[in-house]
Amino acid sequence: MKMVSLLLLLSTLLGIPAVPSQRPACHKRALKEHNCHTIPEGKENLRHIDDALQDHFWEGKGCEVICYCNLNELLCCPKDIFFGPKVSFVIPCNSQ
Repeated sequence: MKMVSLLLLLSTLLGIPAVPSQRPACHKRALKEHNCHTIPEGKENLRHIDDALQDHFWEGKGCEVICYCNLNELLCCPKDIFFGPKVSFVIPCNSQ
């Protein structure tokens, strides 16, 4: 019990949160058989965002996670982290 109290005290003094953040983080994923230009629509659970945003995809059924394709790897992040809160609300959502 003393160890837990000591860790909480140290984390408070150092400004480090004692509990990990619940905010979703970014993740990378390798494209096995495809590259950025050969991803078929609907494959890998991805949809093109817009022709103006080449190599950017929505991941999943909603419009909360955006993936950027770089060669044969995807970097996927929540849209607020990826574009920032001031830009993310103007990105067109294609939820079909």
